[in-house]
Amino acid sequence: MGLELEPLFQAWSYFRRRKFRQCSELCSQLLERPPGEQAAWSLKTRALTEMVYVDEIDMDEEGIAEIMLDENAIAQVARPGTSLKLPGTSQGGGPSPAVRPVTQSGRPITGFVRPSTQSGRPSTMEQAIKTPRTALTARPITSASGRFIRLGTASMITNPDGPFINLSRLNLAKYAQKPKLAKALFEYIFHHENDVKNALDLAALATEHAQFKDWWWKVQIGKCYYRLGLYREAEKQFRSSLKQQDMVDTILYLAKVYVRLDQPVTALNIFKQGLERFPGEVTLICGIARIYEEMNNISTAAEYYKDVLKQDNTHVEAIACIGSNHFYSDQPEMALRFYRRLLQMGVYNCQLFNNLGLCCFYAQQYDMTLSSFERALFLAENEEETADVWYNLGHVAVGIGDLNLAYQCFKLTLVNNNDYAEAYNNLAVLEMRKGHIEQVGDLQRSYTAARKSEEAFPGHVDTQQLIKQLKQHFAML
Repeated sequence: MGLELEPLFQAWSYFRRRKFRQCSELCSQLLERPPGEQAAWSLKTRALTEMVYVDEIDMDEEGIAEIMLDENAIAQVARPGTSLKLPGTSQGGGPSPAVRPVTQSGRPITGFVRPSTQSGRPSTMEQAIKTPRTALTARPITSASGRFIRLGTASMITNPDGPFINLSRLNLAKYAQKPKLAKALFEYIFHHENDVKNALDLAALATEHAQFKDWWWKVQIGKCYYRLGLYREAEKQFRSSLKQQDMVDTILYLAKVYVRLDQPVTALNIFKQGLERFPGEVTLICGIARIYEEMNNISTAAEYYKDVLKQDNTHVEAIACIGSNHFYSDQPEMALRFYRRLLQMGVYNCQLFNNLGLCCFYAQQYDMTLSSFERALFLAENEEETADVWYNLGHVAVGIGDLNLAYQCFKLTLVNNNDYAEAYNNLAVLEMRKGHIEQVGDLQRSYTAARKSEEAFPGHVDTQQLIKQLKQHFAML
């Protein structure tokens, strides 16, 4: 006959092994026995929170509502290099926009998709509405608050006995006087129920009970203020918390506030001050690299990503971004080494094989090119990814001179993603090569488009040659 574990210890064991559902069910059984244990209540609260927990530091997306209804006064014409709104030109000798693709907001496409990196802040409502809402471009999603509502839907799952905690009947003042229970309850309200107002009330009462000496509560109040859009109040709380206790997380939250206020230089200073107190901290170095990348200072960003790899040589984001930078700096062999390193680390997805295929092609390792793209097509999870692979295959076909194959590849790109502007552009070039001018457009529209292209990127040689040719055509008319 085997020995049975004491139920509360069993529940704790489930929690430690991240089996949160079993832990929650066992705690529910314990709470049904009179009297209900505080330990079981606290453990169930923590288990339910962990089931829906999302790290607040990295999750940051601006929706149209947040952008257009933002009442924070920011300088309309910021100095170059001091704003994320104005992408500016490439600084520090990085690849030019002719080589490195950019999002619709003018920022270079990064080597690693992160929340908020691909989004830009439109200056007008009309521009915001026109901006696509896919992860491939500078999209503001409809509303970031919508995402938070979805995160809080765990509380809507029907239980036969009703919700675990009825917030409307909760005496927050009583729980605020019990620090250990209050912390678990706050995280439950904030993450599971997504009730920021009640969470803020509890945090305010608890920090008052702690005589404003508990740094943890100040950070939580700052998080609530940030979620409510009160960025200056959040900044005060995070700064007050840092005076009492130096924490890397608090530095990251504070920098996030400054990025949202469009003050990247201040955010960089916060990160650098943090590095003086926490030398070699990977998340802080990575934060600096991200901001430089968003400000289009690619070469400086690459240096910081290399510093990240000196501290942590398995950092996926740093490896991907350095690989991407080498590729766009016309060093495909170097990029191939970084992407192969990711493959050795166990990263196995469509995007990686897509990049490997392009690197192999430009490094003239043709035997691996098509097999990489085949693997990428096999691993594609949605139509947008499939469209990317076919578009790159079209480029390979143009490179080897097989224009019929290129034509078919670009057509397949549009079958999978009808909004793929680059594929339309390349198809038009192929039609022009075949002499089907009527399918391309007229000279006046071509001249107008070329002028817009020149305004966007004055140093583009091909555009200047095209304008010269068009002017000659107009002179002959």
